[in-house]
Amino acid sequence: MEKAAHPAAVWWLAFFCFLEASFFPIPPHPLLGLMCLAEPKKAIRFALVATLASVAGALLGYAIGWGLYDSVGVWLIGALGLDDSFPVAACYLREYDWQAIVVAGATPVPFKLLTITAGFVAMNLVTFVLASLAARALIFMTIGILFRLFGAPIKRVIDKYLGTVTTVFVILVVGGFVVLTQFRSTDEEIADKCDAATEVRTI
Repeated sequence: MEKAAHPAAVWWLAFFCFLEASFFPIPPHPLLGLMCLAEPKKAIRFALVATLASVAGALLGYAIGWGLYDSVGVWLIGALGLDDSFPVAACYLREYDWQAIVVAGATPVPFKLLTITAGFVAMNLVTFVLASLAARALIFMTIGILFRLFGAPIKRVIDKYLGTVTTVFVILVVGGFVVLTQFRSTDEEIADKCDAATEVRTI
């Protein structure tokens, strides 16, 4: 908690949010949560930094998918263990465009999967940036606002039970990731087609 209140922590938060949106495997949410707990009055500021840095990193991910997929993207997707998820993500992005970014980008689905895939399918860049901004703001700003409103009393509880709270948080994140990695849709025909996708057709 002391480290999370350090002035340099803001730069580390921005750094990790930037990397996570393009290729880094570890989500920045725990760091953001700890920083908001350490200084609840700055929670919204921290959330804004996380949002903007993540969108900047999303542009790097888009660039990898758009211009470096064959040389970097294929290796990166494989290294992250997202080979099976990539064709599914590409299918949903082609079918739903910005809606897929907004919905999936606000969940534990790896954001880097969406950013690289969006570049690969050549999603409109302005649409991509706006959708990424909405998705990241939805999750990060919600965290910031909640901690700004309720952080002080919650902080006293977490100070006492930090180990237990951290364990529960990790379990929830991992559980949410397992459930939400599979993109779902109310349109059964599209859902069946995309969930069964095993290859990515080129443009």
